[in-house]
Amino acid sequence: MNNIFIAASASSPEVDFRFDERELSLKGEAYPENAAMFWSEIISAARRFLEQDSSQTPIAVSVALTYFNSSSTKMLFSLFDLLNEAAATGTPILLNWYHDEEDDTIYEFGQELREDFVHLTFLGHAVQG
Repeated sequence: MNNIFIAASASSPEVDFRFDERELSLKGEAYPENAAMFWSEIISAARRFLEQDSSQTPIAVSVALTYFNSSSTKMLFSLFDLLNEAAATGTPILLNWYHDEEDDTIYEFGQELREDFVHLTFLGHAVQG
């Protein structure tokens, strides 16, 4: 499976999915004009990878988003749901959630993810802004 790298833009995050290294990373801001179109390629690639994957080696997912709009929130939930399903069927998935130590909104969203996607191993990381 080919890795995916999408450079960050003013309204979309950097996406670095290194399937060969079992590392998925999102960082930056996410408010693309057409969130469904932007995220659908990313979610589809993750789905294909997980369907083809038979390894029990953990997958590390790092998310360092400083802002995301409601449309991206829905798409992120779809991505995390996909990852949670894979974790429920035996693929260990570690979710590293990075948030500015003073950003309560991003922190609380991470806590919601922890509660909603119980099969993911969730690690919250406060960073100085």
